[in-house]
Amino acid sequence: MPITDLLANNAKEYGNKLCLTEINPEEEEKREPAWKELALVETARGNPYRKELTWRAFDEKANQFAHLLMGRGIKKGDKVGILLMNCIEWLPIYFGVLKTGATVVPLNFRYSSDEIRYTLDLADVCTLIIGPEFVERIQTILGDIPKVHTLYFVGDNCPAFAESYAALAETQPISDPGIPLSDEEDAAIYFSSGTTGFPKAILHSHRSLSTSCRVEQNHHSQTPDDIFLCIPPLYHTGAKMHWFGSLLTGGSAVLLRGTKPKWIIEAAAAERVTIVWLLVPWAQDILDAIESGEIRLDEYDLSAWRLMHIGAQPVPPSMIRRWLKYFPHHQYDTNYGLSESCGPGAVHLGVENIHKVGAIGIAGYRWKTRIVDDLGMDVQRGEVGELVVSGDCVMNGYYKDPEATAATLRNGWLYTGDMAREDEEGFLFLVDRKKDVIITGGENIYPVQIEDFLHGNDKIKDAAVIGLADTRLGEIAVAIIEAKPDTNLNEEELRQYCEQLPRYKRPRRFIFDQVPRNATGKIEKPALRVRYGADSIVKQQIEN
Repeated sequence: MPITDLLANNAKEYGNKLCLTEINPEEEEKREPAWKELALVETARGNPYRKELTWRAFDEKANQFAHLLMGRGIKKGDKVGILLMNCIEWLPIYFGVLKTGATVVPLNFRYSSDEIRYTLDLADVCTLIIGPEFVERIQTILGDIPKVHTLYFVGDNCPAFAESYAALAETQPISDPGIPLSDEEDAAIYFSSGTTGFPKAILHSHRSLSTSCRVEQNHHSQTPDDIFLCIPPLYHTGAKMHWFGSLLTGGSAVLLRGTKPKWIIEAAAAERVTIVWLLVPWAQDILDAIESGEIRLDEYDLSAWRLMHIGAQPVPPSMIRRWLKYFPHHQYDTNYGLSESCGPGAVHLGVENIHKVGAIGIAGYRWKTRIVDDLGMDVQRGEVGELVVSGDCVMNGYYKDPEATAATLRNGWLYTGDMAREDEEGFLFLVDRKKDVIITGGENIYPVQIEDFLHGNDKIKDAAVIGLADTRLGEIAVAIIEAKPDTNLNEEELRQYCEQLPRYKRPRRFIFDQVPRNATGKIEKPALRVRYGADSIVKQQIEN
């Protein structure tokens, strides 16, 4: 079943039920006190703090945008890009593109002008929808994106080079455009995170998207009564595919624009949220805010919140133990996936397996997993190898890149590039990215293992470990440490703490700095390698 059918079914079955709520606390904080009371009840009249959509209105807005696109010649095979911050228009626009039969292309809102130009060209985007945050970036490349012949603008003060989405879409019919779709047709192009260079264009079918709905609902048991707090960016497969569980069941979702700990807790309480998906940095920030007294949990009614789950990156077990100290009633799950596998779900821990915190879990619903060596042969249980997965959510391939596709898709298996091991109970533990493994004096060091250990230090807010060239050992492990405020953590203290590690795993150098992460929470290790290359470290030592 094409995923657009799920939206149409919800519009019929749950037409007047609230589907999406957008909350913008930053705008709310700017309002005069007299207006704040009004903001709580003014729901669908352009209020910058809070906006709402029912399932019927969602479907109708998707239909209107589909008619607009088709009236401009958009058809099957065309590529339509979305460059928006999270907003209530995002998902109706996404489904409007799908209803035309065209392929939707969400773009990372952190892209520079050069990255926007590169991805638009790579994906053959002919129509682009942008928000106000991207006007300057688009203006600088207008002459360099010849394939893009139409630009729509979402927001007020439409720039001269674009057309107003709202003004044009609102005049279109609300009826379904009636374009027949099959499971095998192209549906979406997502981009890899770019942490290993320029992003690749990942092509998914309608089968992939609709299957991911069933995977997510199977893992987290969403019902029409659940309310999902969506914070991560919708351009990424992770946030959207977790929301797909709500789409399948007709549940509601809250789009929170902002990641401040207090905003997250306030939204969870005020909206009676039942499910929250967090990235590791946000969970850590919430815990820090609780322990510093910035957030007093006794001031909030969080009794509806049943599930907290995390994905997109390795999760320090110490952080989950710390979380359960303050939220002992929470179910917890961690999800593993990648954009090539249509987001999360290829592997999941399962809420019943909280005793296995530290594992990424077992093969997800309708997924298969193996751990293999460099020849593609299964390794012995307990040995480290590359994780490969197979299922209906696997990409069709990298768009216009048959060489990369052949290297990643082999004999029905998706090679993830992640190193893992399986324990005696069949649970998988993520060891590290294959490209991040450090070989020092002939020994393999997996940075994630050291990072997990460092996160056990109460004075450390975040940590990243990278390998840098060394004339004697080949490579050495260097730890970038982001200390918690006012902790007075120093290098000697770190060295003493790391004496608990085997000698060859101990970082040889420590650097105190912020740990850069992308929008999905992954550590940007290539950026760290550039920033702290051998020359940089030598220079730092001389200066110190």
